[in-house]
Amino acid sequence: MVPENYSRITEFLLVGFYEEPELQPFIFGLFLSMYLITMVGNLLITLAVTSHSHLHTPMYFFLSNLSFVDICFTSTTVPKMLVNIQTQSQVITYGGCITQLYFFILFGVLDNFLLTVMAYDRFVAICHPLHYTVIMNPRLCGLLLLVSWIMSALYSLLQSLMVLRLSFCTVLKIPHFFCELNQVIKLACSDTFLNNLMIYFSVGLFAGIPLTGILYSYSKIVSCIRGMSSAQGKYKAFSTCVSHLSVVSLFYCTAVGVYLSSASPHSTHSSTVASVMYTVVTPMLNPFIYSLRNKDIKGALKRFCGVEA
Repeated sequence: MVPENYSRITEFLLVGFYEEPELQPFIFGLFLSMYLITMVGNLLITLAVTSHSHLHTPMYFFLSNLSFVDICFTSTTVPKMLVNIQTQSQVITYGGCITQLYFFILFGVLDNFLLTVMAYDRFVAICHPLHYTVIMNPRLCGLLLLVSWIMSALYSLLQSLMVLRLSFCTVLKIPHFFCELNQVIKLACSDTFLNNLMIYFSVGLFAGIPLTGILYSYSKIVSCIRGMSSAQGKYKAFSTCVSHLSVVSLFYCTAVGVYLSSASPHSTHSSTVASVMYTVVTPMLNPFIYSLRNKDIKGALKRFCGVEA
């Protein structure tokens, strides 16, 4: 019986949105629309920043990279779900699941690091404006981006390798539309103590520390803004932070919602909805959040699209 229970598996079933077949056309249209909006919005931000020299500053350098990462992040999950709906299939191969898991973690953690670096950039710009160009030089910006990529890639590789060592039972239904780490680990028949320990450790390391850094940066920013004598200066300083604060709040609230809902064995539907917010809605809204309150981005987008600014 043991060899049968631990036989080598070749595929998983993604059953997140397949319980009500009559809703499949609506779900397909909704996710396709959100995916296209995400792609176009973030691509326009990236092209606008790279094609206009006056936007070649640390703030917009990190913003263009965030937009690129959001494109990649959404592309790891949504296209496969759309293909499955179109082909009436729930299957994802074992190799495909591990690959999706790797890139999902990679771009999710990288998103987190970029938001932290952007908070540091705003801290330097507002609290040390005279030294901003010296501190946030191109070498430091490139180094921060490189370190973020390396740490994200190594962590993602570690988590993927730890999943590879697990043995799985015959029930291989993942109650999501993608291979989410917690749900994949729950399907394992072998000991998952090390995997769960790594998840708890990584949440503290890759979520707790960056979030602490963001909160510390903004506590200093608030103190600096309160010390400004000019009302116009206060408004200008505050307006440069509103977009980033909105994205940070959306990112962390939805991410926390995913892991709180997935921790309960009786909240499959809520966990799936939270995952949609985290993986699809947040990357879709980021371009709108950054462009609506940013005159430089709006002007660059108008010029890029051939509209008079």
